[in-house]
Amino acid sequence: METEVTLPKVQKKKKKLQKAPYLLLLPTLVMITALLFFPMARIFYYSFQNYDISAPFYDSFAGFDNFVKIFTEDAYFIPSLINSLKWVVSQVVLQLGFGMGIALILNKKFKFRGLTRGFVFVPWAISGVLTSVMWSLMYNEHMGVFNDILMNLGIINEPQAFLASTNSAFIAVVVAELWRGIPFFAVTILASLQSIPEELYEAAAMDGSNRWTSFINITLPQLKRTIVLTTLLRTVWEFNNVDLMYNLTNGGPANSTMTYAMYIAKTAVHGSDFGYGSALTVVAFLILTIIALVYLKISKFEEA
Repeated sequence: METEVTLPKVQKKKKKLQKAPYLLLLPTLVMITALLFFPMARIFYYSFQNYDISAPFYDSFAGFDNFVKIFTEDAYFIPSLINSLKWVVSQVVLQLGFGMGIALILNKKFKFRGLTRGFVFVPWAISGVLTSVMWSLMYNEHMGVFNDILMNLGIINEPQAFLASTNSAFIAVVVAELWRGIPFFAVTILASLQSIPEELYEAAAMDGSNRWTSFINITLPQLKRTIVLTTLLRTVWEFNNVDLMYNLTNGGPANSTMTYAMYIAKTAVHGSDFGYGSALTVVAFLILTIIALVYLKISKFEEA
């Protein structure tokens, strides 16, 4: 009789324990739905609308008109997309290369290593607005430190307006973003380097392997998962990056630094055309989704 009475109680406790994880996840799911999926659904909804807050009486259902306009009439769509492509490729490749180098150095044992690691992370912790103000002052034509250094070295004869020239504006913003983005790769790759067993390198050294072959055959394969994830995340972040370029150049001069994300911001926020801006955002979402899926497939992330 006792076993017959206790079994239902045990089963009820098991059911409660099975429901517990879902109850604990419920607040997080509600927050994600409220802060992510609901705004995303609104963007998709507005992309099919004529929704201009400066002309509310003309709001109506647009169907696919906004998307047709993007691919057939928009003169800024392709140029801004090309600028975004150049921006993302240059940032991800250079940040990965410099970040890898710094991580390899910081993985070595030397005096004040912990303090040095802390200083390396500082640029990543500074806000984008503060970073843009700092770099705009350094690039300043009249009191910027770069003009002062280059003139003292005899490289230039007169001050240059780095952010106002079509020849230098894009490169200048790339350098500023590199300073902010390299620590992300350095810290994440450094964490992965510390998880590689030292015995692998010792065994390779016994087999006659030098540093370069050990790096190619041991370090890179062990870092593959981290590199794939960090480059994918950074690709998405840099594609959507607005703050630094907006504050330094505002897309100029002559739209030479007008990226796709900045074009969306100017269309929706400054132009008040949220319907067309939402359609541009949906296109960006689809582009990034395709890039992510193709990249994960090519990199064989699941096998890594």
